[in-house]
Amino acid sequence: MENEIKEQNNPVEEQIETPEEKKRKRRKPTIWLCLTAVLMGLNIAVSSFGIPVPGGHLYLCDTVICLAAIMLDPFAAFLVGGVGSFLGDLIFYPLPMFVSLVTHGLQAVVISVFSHYVLKKRPVLSSIIGCVIGGIIMVVGYTIGKAYIYSTPEYAIIKLPYEIGQAALGIVFGPLLYYKCGIKKLVARLTNK
Repeated sequence: MENEIKEQNNPVEEQIETPEEKKRKRRKPTIWLCLTAVLMGLNIAVSSFGIPVPGGHLYLCDTVICLAAIMLDPFAAFLVGGVGSFLGDLIFYPLPMFVSLVTHGLQAVVISVFSHYVLKKRPVLSSIIGCVIGGIIMVVGYTIGKAYIYSTPEYAIIKLPYEIGQAALGIVFGPLLYYKCGIKKLVARLTNK
């Protein structure tokens, strides 16, 4: 019994970190910040132009948001999706900027949570499910937001097909870019995972 008490009173020897481990720990926040900033800038850039289609435009920001949300943690995904879309709208089309902040921010957080915490053994499936749910959030959020901003539900309903098309682009190309185009390997190499 006395031996057990003596063992408990002895301080546990801490493991000494090697210089490489210290460097890796310092490097992680820098990489997180750089990835978040680059993807936020990309989101702002693709918000500046749309693909013209009869009666409106399709924007590629949902593809960037889905890609970023699959890559990053929920907070960084919110920064890229919500704040990036907010800044893009602030610069190019300020009327729906708060709708973009809430809608794209929530979309990015949901996709990121699904990609990182749900169905861990099936990451591709969980990312696709997250993108579908995030796309639904985006379509519903923008439809309600535009009906409120423009004071007419008819305008929001007219734009509904374009919102669905934009969400579909993100649902298809976000996971495709991450899993099939080498971005997953690049991020894993950068983050040492």
